[in-house]
Amino acid sequence: MKSSQLSTNEYADFYSNYIKYTQNLSLIEGLLDGQAYVSQYFRAIPENKLTYSYAEGKWTPKDILQHLIDVERVFSYRALHFARLDANMLAGFDENYYAEIALGNNRTLDSLLSEYELLRASTMAMFQSFDEDVLRRIGNANGSKMSVRAAGFVLIGHEKHHCNVITERYL
Repeated sequence: MKSSQLSTNEYADFYSNYIKYTQNLSLIEGLLDGQAYVSQYFRAIPENKLTYSYAEGKWTPKDILQHLIDVERVFSYRALHFARLDANMLAGFDENYYAEIALGNNRTLDSLLSEYELLRASTMAMFQSFDEDVLRRIGNANGSKMSVRAAGFVLIGHEKHHCNVITERYL
């Protein structure tokens, strides 16, 4: 399944910004390509820029990588929750608070990327286990409906969005 097959009722308007970055890849292809891209992208950032912030209160590239890890966990859980037809609405999360207390800048780039790569492998295994019917299931998180497959495509576009921000504002 490709992102062009998503219906706009499968995700909140807010996420369309991320969906547009998926370039009509298949879900698994996009997750796999994203893993390779993110790993290479962050390894190419000069060491002195990894903890650089372009303005007070803005995240550093290491903070952003930690944020990508956190969001992958949150959206993978959302996808699992929806796939299992859990009727309970999931709460949102405060990404700024998470970033503030995550201490990404205290970690090495290698440890962050190792965690990211392991997590992505787990995410891909989970999505590969879902058939087309499961991928179309819809749940509710943070007051918005989302399908299982839309959660995966949001992950793909979200990391591309943040890499673009790093390129534009940090490098």
